[in-house]
Amino acid sequence: MSKITASEVNRLRQMTGSGMMDCKKALVEAEGDFDKAIEILRKKGQKVAAKRGDREASEGLAVSMTNDSASIGVILTLGCETDFVAKNAEFMETTTKFAKLALAAGCATADEVKALDFGDGLAIGDKITEMIGKIGEKIEIPSFDLIKADSVVAYNHPGNQVATLVGLNKQGDAVLEAGRDVAMQIAAMNPVALDKDGVATSVIEKEIEIGMDMARQEGKPEEMLEKIAQGKLNKFFKENTLLSQAFIKDNKKSVEQMLKDIDGSLTVTSFKRHGLN
Repeated sequence: MSKITASEVNRLRQMTGSGMMDCKKALVEAEGDFDKAIEILRKKGQKVAAKRGDREASEGLAVSMTNDSASIGVILTLGCETDFVAKNAEFMETTTKFAKLALAAGCATADEVKALDFGDGLAIGDKITEMIGKIGEKIEIPSFDLIKADSVVAYNHPGNQVATLVGLNKQGDAVLEAGRDVAMQIAAMNPVALDKDGVATSVIEKEIEIGMDMARQEGKPEEMLEKIAQGKLNKFFKENTLLSQAFIKDNKKSVEQMLKDIDGSLTVTSFKRHGLN
């Protein structure tokens, strides 16, 4: 076999983004066959992925966006292990491309996203494997959501550590403006549900248990504990469900009241928040 040249190594490096020595070893193993060398590098990525499976991908980026008619939106998180990788421009470009492809395809789940064609003969899932081989960190899509509504608004907080998506039941410029305020509210206040009916039973039971324990420690009569806990639960609903929360731009109003001031029947139909902090 002819000697592997530096230009061939550099060409493979440009094609795959893998390290110089990894590219040289792959070309030697493939006896100069570029397609086979690329496959070897991908297999290396799969091995790294398996090796890193138990690692925490607690860093990364969250991105949300809508279509041109603001009727469909997606929100996607691409996780990695270090903020050094998350702050890389290429990582941001890739995360954004994943979201754009998912939006165009109308994907409903992360598995559907990973099956999409990324380009260069790769599915998004294959691209993630390739990134793992190149970067040497666990990379995954830990969360993905899609919202369809009369109006959908996306908000990306500076730094892309938090992104939100909110659906509303009306259309128009005033609705979109209010939707942006609500999307920012969700980013800042991290509500647990839209309203009290959306709060999980397990959360309600835990809050009642905590409320009763607190009242008991304060020396309240046993027969009063449940009533006191219910009062604390109502306060929890007010502070932690979106429509009941005080509106951050005017805390004399709830989010629900702010929306009704724009249109008596305007409300939020659904929301999503992805956060890495």
